[in-house]
Amino acid sequence: MIWRVANAFRPDYPINLDRVLGGSYNTRSVLEALLAHTPEFYTANPGRIESLRSTSTIRRGHKHLVWCPDEPHEQGIIVSRQVDIVISEIPGSEVYYDVLALPEKSHEIDIEVRRRHAQIQIALIKIGQQLGFKTYVAQNDQGIVYRDKAIGEMDGVITTLTREPLLASFQEAANAARMIDCVWFKNGRLMPAVIEIEHTTGVTSGLSRMKTFQDLLPPYPTRYVIVAPDDDRPKVVAEASKEQFASLKTRFFPYTAVEELYSLCERRKLRGVSDEFLDCFMEEVWCHTESRN
Repeated sequence: MIWRVANAFRPDYPINLDRVLGGSYNTRSVLEALLAHTPEFYTANPGRIESLRSTSTIRRGHKHLVWCPDEPHEQGIIVSRQVDIVISEIPGSEVYYDVLALPEKSHEIDIEVRRRHAQIQIALIKIGQQLGFKTYVAQNDQGIVYRDKAIGEMDGVITTLTREPLLASFQEAANAARMIDCVWFKNGRLMPAVIEIEHTTGVTSGLSRMKTFQDLLPPYPTRYVIVAPDDDRPKVVAEASKEQFASLKTRFFPYTAVEELYSLCERRKLRGVSDEFLDCFMEEVWCHTESRN
């Protein structure tokens, strides 16, 4: 038990011992209390993302321990610590998002909607980094600040589509894709996925942008993907199955699958996997038509 706990801690990151040890036990409570009374450990309640019917809110989180080896407190007392982290819980794991600074936009867009959208973009960028992809991020989102850096300046992020060899000769297609949320590129000649994130908004707009992009390119193998809350699957299926979007052969990449893959990439530092590995986390939904005979 001690070995599992010791291997779970990283400096300045909250750890939930219930998750590390698979549940609540008396021995877990004793160990947690002992650690909390030692100088290098603090208690914390990071925010918790709660999703219900496609709406996300941040609630007060469960008790966590934070290991702060460079900031010891007095021995024998419990000290709480504020952390600028929110946690999205998925089965058997947790996904951490540090504080985000969002650029000014129309107040018609709810701040929590924008924040959740940005968190999923961060996850997609991080997944791309682990799989050896370059990630294009929509022009209007490149100024989002994450860990004191604009995401347009993050490793592996490209800000201009025409600099990619694959699109250099297709100016109109590149212009049409400027507002697509994420596009993954690999080795200067492959495009593993074109991705739109739909959070409490209509799926049709994202499908339309991808369709316009597809029509301006020669036939090219890629995945056209809608990322959305798990509860939005029926809406994604209904829209993606319409005749005008049939050529996209749309895939659904639910939030839980995105964060499961993100967590796996963060914990295991994946290397050497093929693009087909992505298909394990996505569902083909374009063929789910209503009695198409």
